[in-house]
Amino acid sequence: MNVLTLNGGSSSLKFAVYRAGDAAQELELVHSDAVRAGSDAEQMLAPILARVARDGVDAVGHRIVFGGPRYESPVLASSAVMDDLEALVAVEPLHLRAELDLVYAVRHALPRARNVLCFDTAFHRRSPAIAHRLPLPPDLDPLLQRYGFHGLSYEYVASQVPAGAGRTVIAHLGSGASLCALRDRVPVDTTMGFTALGGLMMGTRPGDLDPGIVLRLLRTDNYDLERLTDLLYYHSGLLGVSGSTADMKSLLDRASTQDSAREAVDLFVYQLVKQLGAMVAVLGGLDTLVFTGGIGENAAPIRDRVVASLAYLGDVRTLVIPTDENLMIARHTLRLTNSSPESRGDPRH
Repeated sequence: MNVLTLNGGSSSLKFAVYRAGDAAQELELVHSDAVRAGSDAEQMLAPILARVARDGVDAVGHRIVFGGPRYESPVLASSAVMDDLEALVAVEPLHLRAELDLVYAVRHALPRARNVLCFDTAFHRRSPAIAHRLPLPPDLDPLLQRYGFHGLSYEYVASQVPAGAGRTVIAHLGSGASLCALRDRVPVDTTMGFTALGGLMMGTRPGDLDPGIVLRLLRTDNYDLERLTDLLYYHSGLLGVSGSTADMKSLLDRASTQDSAREAVDLFVYQLVKQLGAMVAVLGGLDTLVFTGGIGENAAPIRDRVVASLAYLGDVRTLVIPTDENLMIARHTLRLTNSSPESRGDPRH
């Protein structure tokens, strides 16, 4: 059995092919790569299918950024599920529309393959109910709650954390960045909320902002909804502060000679340390800190500054664990398709 995973981002669509072995969760990586993201799902999918045609595809696992409050675990992509998710596109239009279009394209191109949807929000649904609550009136849209993202990454990294890690914070630091607090590998809270804009300062996103800033931009600075969305998603964060780049390696290289680069790095670390303190408070202490993601795994100066800030906590174990969202998607896809034999060969799934 061959499993194809599709993991879409803002600039690229990562994919991988795994071959399932005899053991229930034994997966061998056959091939992995990425293609440039685009607006046409069928055009993006074509070169991927051309590369995997020789081996064939029996099941496809899709990363779906937003599953709302209903989807707490991966599901087969039935017509009913797809209809449910279509209703959520208005909540997360920048990612969910493209992801659902890709599912449709796969179903058309590979009608006998089973499709499994793996939600980035699902991992955090295990957090306490209070962590999902927003301080808003209860008669508003029930979709308005905190969800959290990067869930597939956190789920994989949590599976690699040694037993007995205790009170743990995982720092997923990349172009998107967030923290997740866990107690004995079970999620307790996270920094992102209703959308992937909140929480930590990121590559091009600002993280938490006073809502009054948004109101002021709308009222006084000629920002309409489209321009404001572009500012918050693509022109803030490291890029906005530095005025030149969102790439942490480049900023670290320039920090000693360029004030704007140094300010961007300093603000990133400051915001990270501040929100890490909130996660520590929720846990009542910290036993293990794990770094993952492009910055977390590769930017040692950032890790060193964060770890130095935790000296007041005493002995904290620090780990670097590379994440593997594709493998997590493949595991879910294999498990779900093996447990649902009735779906085999049904193009509705």
